[in-house]
Amino acid sequence: MKHCLPMLLPAALLAAALPLAAQAGAPAAAPKLNAEFDINYFQLPAGVYFGECVGVAVDSHGDIYVANRGKHPLMEFRPDGSFMRFVGEGLDVFDEPHSVAIDAADDIWYVDAGSNLVVELDPQTRLKMVLGKKPEAWTWETHVVEHGPVGPDDFYQPTGVAFAADGSTFVTDGYGNSRVAHFGADGKFLQEWGWRGAAPGQFNTPHGLVIAADGTLYVADRGNRRIQVFTPQGKLVKIIDGVGAPWALCITRGPNQVIWSADGVAGRFYKLDLSGRVLGEFGAPGHGLGEFGWTHGIACPTAGVIYAAEELNYRVQKITVGGSDLGTADRGDHPSGESQ
Repeated sequence: MKHCLPMLLPAALLAAALPLAAQAGAPAAAPKLNAEFDINYFQLPAGVYFGECVGVAVDSHGDIYVANRGKHPLMEFRPDGSFMRFVGEGLDVFDEPHSVAIDAADDIWYVDAGSNLVVELDPQTRLKMVLGKKPEAWTWETHVVEHGPVGPDDFYQPTGVAFAADGSTFVTDGYGNSRVAHFGADGKFLQEWGWRGAAPGQFNTPHGLVIAADGTLYVADRGNRRIQVFTPQGKLVKIIDGVGAPWALCITRGPNQVIWSADGVAGRFYKLDLSGRVLGEFGAPGHGLGEFGWTHGIACPTAGVIYAAEELNYRVQKITVGGSDLGTADRGDHPSGESQ
């Protein structure tokens, strides 16, 4: 289902177009942050279990949404971790859950890498919009796929979604196409950029993205072990190195935004300012308290609170982060949350 994209410019020309500061390598070692961990924060109903936890998001009321690859792919929890409801039960979109996000209207967006769909539900879980098209296995036998060109509004294993202030949507499309696709608030395709490669502006599995208040996009270029920063029009601004392989990103709301980046395999979390400077880090791989098995999705309602969805450990840890740069207000729970 992969569609064709324009021929790339030589890597040297793309690199030369970037400011020297944007080509900077890994920064000096950042301070280690202290953190407290809770692996029992989420209270599941009797007989209900998480599968591989792959996504987590927080709405404006502080309710927490978890995407997992178990029998109930989407669940909602209250701010205190108590179970609230299943989401989307009976909806024919669940194949390989990949992420969940919440937009400014508290609509629920679900991304499925297996069904190639990005789905929007309203807060009452009514279906609002479907982007993409499910694969049809029977068309391989009749060779229909070979004769039907795939349009730019179709996905090939999408990974994440984020929202601009104008209501438009950006999708990382992801394992197959290695691009960013931009859709209007009405769901119409607007633009795309990126293709598989290691040069500036190219991607090797863009695994998610976040959008700052000024509209700047930060894309987790996982396979290339970097975060790439773009304007909303797709112009490359800078490349952030020194954060391992970013499996997941989240960004706080409010006037002093920070970004958290999680290296899934290394179990490491990096706190960054919007310039890409690493402010601190913590974390290690493993199965115990405060250890992480493939952190696949994160949400940060504040700079000092992170929810981390772990693929290998079938759980979501609540993390409360300390550090000299965190004010008292940043350590508590607020009724707000990040949608990526």
